[in-house]
Amino acid sequence: MSTFGKAIEINLFGESHGKSIGIVINNLPAGISLDLKAINTALSKRRPNSELSTSRQEQDKYEIVSGYFNGLTTGTPLTFLIPNTDVHSTDYTKNILRPSHADYTAFVKYGSYQDYRGGGHFSGRLTAPLVILGAISAQLLAQKGILIGSHIASIKDQTDKLFSDFKPSSDILETLNSSRFPVLDSIQTELFKAIILKAKDNKDSVGGTIETMILGLDAGYGDPFFDSIESILSHLLFSIPSVKGLEFGKGFAITKMFGSEANDSFYIDNNVVKTKTNNSGGIQGGISNGMPIIFKVAIKPTPSIGKTQNTVNIAKMEEVKLNLKGRHDPAIIHRVVYVINAITAYAILELIIRKEGFSWIK
Repeated sequence: MSTFGKAIEINLFGESHGKSIGIVINNLPAGISLDLKAINTALSKRRPNSELSTSRQEQDKYEIVSGYFNGLTTGTPLTFLIPNTDVHSTDYTKNILRPSHADYTAFVKYGSYQDYRGGGHFSGRLTAPLVILGAISAQLLAQKGILIGSHIASIKDQTDKLFSDFKPSSDILETLNSSRFPVLDSIQTELFKAIILKAKDNKDSVGGTIETMILGLDAGYGDPFFDSIESILSHLLFSIPSVKGLEFGKGFAITKMFGSEANDSFYIDNNVVKTKTNNSGGIQGGISNGMPIIFKVAIKPTPSIGKTQNTVNIAKMEEVKLNLKGRHDPAIIHRVVYVINAITAYAILELIIRKEGFSWIK
């Protein structure tokens, strides 16, 4: 069942080519005025909007079907419904397994009854409701001065600057959040886009990495061992289709350092304990230490490509060639970045409410 959360429980539902997709958000307090403009803006950034993306054009005109009355939440389950209006279901064949999709594993798990069209419930289409959840979570986190932002850290072998190259700043994150192709070094924008378009011309696809910063979270959040900040974030981040790797702070690079280099030395700044470096990524012992939380995720190349591929006809149990039809992204990293922001905002909101309850929410 696609459910998560102890404080704010969520239920994700729908399929890529079904009638609609949506999300139920449980336990949200009554009396909250939702920022619908922020929700719409977040959805528009996730949608394809250029030659860099699929030609499928879903407008994501959602309907709030419960938990919202006279412009305020009611305290009952808050349900968003998003109709699917631009589907080409005939592009998909049930028995021909698409490489690196969930076609085979879903076939095994559900006994061939799964909705195979467009990837069904495994599709990136299901991230649209998550973006709605993230916009609401970010609205509430702003009450505590917490801001989350991400940038495209790399596409294939071309890299952007990293957060460690700059002094942590809300201005940087706000600039990234206002962009439809967020990078720290503007020179990389056209270089990144050229890589995507070249892959598209070659009927191929590319992946990359996304770096995220959480700014303004105080020390003391997270419950070791199994509900640590890394545990909660990892659980949710790996639920996003295409995420194949995750590292916090220096990540795997820390294995190349001596302890004397890797350790984050403490100092006092205006009666606040801080660290001179942030190799731990703002987390120690699974608990926030007050420094910016920084992590990076790896996004795989879009598995739907135009090149001929080897696969299997599962009904006939024979090897075949696949020439995939349909409308697909040559890269999804520039769209996934907003989903990363969204699920991160929800994760942090969940952690805060688990510790402090709901009384601080206005």
